This record gives sequence, C-alpha cells and structure tokens, in this order.
Amino acid sequence: MVKELCGNAEFPCLLCRHRPFLMNAKSPMLRVAIVEDQAALRESLVECLQNSRVIQCLGACASAEEAVVTLPQWQVDVVFMDVNLPGDSGVRCVQQLAPMMPHTIFVMLTAYDDADAVFQSLQAGACGYLLKPVRAKHLEEAAREVVAGGSPMSAKIARMVVQSFNKTAAAREKTPAEATLTAREKSILDALVAGYLYKEISDQLQISEHTVHFHIRNHAPKQWRR
Repeated sequence: MVKELCGNAEFPCLLCRHRPFLMNAKSPMLRVAIVEDQAALRESLVECLQNSRVIQCLGACASAEEAVVTLPQWQVDVVFMDVNLPGDSGVRCVQQLAPMMPHTIFVMLTAYDDADAVFQSLQAGACGYLLKPVRAKHLEEAAREVVAGGSPMSAKIARMVVQSFNKTAAAREKTPAEATLTAREKSILDALVAGYLYKEISDQLQISEHTVHFHIRNHAPKQWRR
C-alpha cells in the first residue's frame, strides 16, 4: 500500500501511515503560550484552546518585548511565536528567550513562506514552522508532535526547505572544497517532507535525534546562518 500511494517505502508520506500516538496518547496537558500581535487572532486562539483536552493555554503576549519579560516566569512547554511582530521580530524574540527557557520548545507562525525567515527561525532555535491561517486544532497537533520529538512544518514550508537545500547543493558542486548533500542528508530531508518526527527519522536511519537536527541546521545556506 505504501508503494502504491507514494512510492517511498523507507519514508512513506502522511497519507500512507497512521500516527495515533499524536492524538490518542495518554499524557498530561501541554502548557502553551502564544505570542501574536493581531488582537483578533490572538484572542480567538486563546479562547478556542480553553476548551482543549490536550492543551492548557497559560496566556498570550502581543509583542516580543512583552514576551521576553513575561514568558520566563511561566512554566511553558511550547510557545507559538508569530514571526512578524512589531518592534523586535519573532526570530529575535526566540534568540533571547531560548537561553532563558531551555526546556521550552518554540514553533513559529507566519503568513509568509519567506525562506530567510524560515532558516533564521531554525537557527534561532525554533523546532517548527506553520503557515497561517492556523486553527486551534492545528496548534494542538503541532504541540503534541513537537513534544514527541518532531518538527511540525506546513507541507509548503518543508518543500521549500528541500528546494533551498537542493539549490545550495548544486552551487557547491562547483567548489570541490564544499561538501554536497550526502545520501543520508537527502534521506533526512525526504523524511521531513513526508512529515516524520525527528525520533522516527533517527530510529529509521539509526542515528540520534541530535544528529537529525544538526543536519537540518548545519546545511542551511550560509547566508541564513547565525
């Protein structure tokens, strides 16, 4: 069935497999916070999440400046961070918060599939990237996935990441000193596009989750590194 649907036996796509542990696993409620400058969206997400059986929304901030002061005081598992905030950007906010909140996972939200923002977010320490519009159920699934060791990304974002890596690899072929993408790295990227969790990728390829994340971040185009 896997081969018939997507032709990828090693890493079948989401339509070819089930991930019941994301929605049915018995676990404590995840504590999340939202950083979003658009009042209507912010209030809507917070209100919807109040009825969630998966997520406990501790609150929301309207700016990076507010988030830097407020969030370190909370015990937060996952922060959903808007990229395009007034004042300091969401990327800058993650750079500031990550050292202060080492046990918190950051997932970026944006209305734009901007390559620079994607890789800057990953380099800042974000573990996921979702395109707006998002609904409460999307945040629920993303929170469960990222805590389970995954890197939730909208399909369009994941494909853009792969395309960017492929372009970089092609450019490096002209420079012998630069290493091109290896078969292992390509397998990791294929799995990312298919929607696999970091843990699933590491188990399948028999490498650590840290190695998976390292390859994603280390091989971003140089102009996106920080």
